[in-house]
Amino acid sequence: MASGALAERRERAAALTRTLELPQFKGKPGWEFTDISALDLSAYAPAPANGGISGPAERAPLFSPPHVAELRQLDAGEATLSGGGELPDGVIVSSLDGAPDELVARYLGTVVPGDDVFVARNDAGFRGGAFVYVPRGVALSQPLLLTAIQTATGTELNRRTLIVVDEGATAEVWEQCLSAGPDVDGVFNTVVELVVADGARLRFIAGQDLSERTWVFGTQRAEVARDAVLDWVALGFGSTRGHVRMETRLGGPGAEARVTGAYASHRRQHIDFDTTQEHAAPNTTSDLAFRGVLQGRSTAVWKGNIIVDPGAQKTDAFQESRNLLLSKRAHADAIPGLEIQANDVRCTHAAAVAQVDPEQLFYLRAHGLGEEIAKRLVIEGFLSALVERFEEGPVREELRATLERRLALILGE
Repeated sequence: MASGALAERRERAAALTRTLELPQFKGKPGWEFTDISALDLSAYAPAPANGGISGPAERAPLFSPPHVAELRQLDAGEATLSGGGELPDGVIVSSLDGAPDELVARYLGTVVPGDDVFVARNDAGFRGGAFVYVPRGVALSQPLLLTAIQTATGTELNRRTLIVVDEGATAEVWEQCLSAGPDVDGVFNTVVELVVADGARLRFIAGQDLSERTWVFGTQRAEVARDAVLDWVALGFGSTRGHVRMETRLGGPGAEARVTGAYASHRRQHIDFDTTQEHAAPNTTSDLAFRGVLQGRSTAVWKGNIIVDPGAQKTDAFQESRNLLLSKRAHADAIPGLEIQANDVRCTHAAAVAQVDPEQLFYLRAHGLGEEIAKRLVIEGFLSALVERFEEGPVREELRATLERRLALILGE
């Protein structure tokens, strides 16, 4: 797969890209709020194999969790694996190019279909990528960290990630997508495929802190099998404009998924998340919560859909999106949706967009706090509902610290 079959796959995808057009603003479902007519993909060269820099990225990492191993890739260069711990027998952490042919052939492209223009471009253009395989019954005691850094300005980086947690296995994987510096002008196109087999458990925490001159496009999808559990976190901080799809399919009875998302934007950033929770089997559960904080003239859209397929009785699904506007010029859209084709289900949703509550500010200031401190406390309280979705421990503290750093940036203007 890493040679002949993968080369054939890339050739087919390259031919497909020549027949597909970029989605037009308001002309295609899912793109009603994100105008990419100013994007000229021909102006961006493929990401180089040698990377634009040889040393560490200038920008600080988004995450710094304790981890047993880190797979790190600059641009389209060779991925390097580092870490002080030993991986259990059978666990594979490598680039897709270096992964066992039979595993990549079995799983790559089975979760995300290749009929979308950005997926096809990713299929044709990705080099290296990240592959994680946890074999049947193996439990990783420490997280894995995947890092992708775009260093070369004027380039398109196609990032591909495939994570497979086999039957009864357990894993925690963090992925961060970064730009080397604030002036990197690029296109970052990521495709993520998550396979959570029968009885397996995966916690996947992913975030992007790209340059605010970079376009971001993402197609990310998970398949969750019988009695499996997926805990998925998405943080969107960087980029200038783009569109990210997050889809979770609960394909086996007893499957569970919890999806938590946060974004914090400023200046003229535009962030767009399009989420789907598809219940394809009975007795499945999903719980999605997104929260956004918007400063300056930034805009954001969250569009969520719960789909209950025929026969998926006893579905229990919830979704919410709440946005806090810190500026009168900031704007957010929150659009929940339901498509229910079964008659014994419980599906609920909630959405809200609001300014900082003046009564909360008045209460805090009446107790002697300054205006800026009071405002910061209100915002932290708004985001704490997301952090508290996780048990006390390293994950909660790492996410709290990450959100606090981002808030300090956008509030410091």
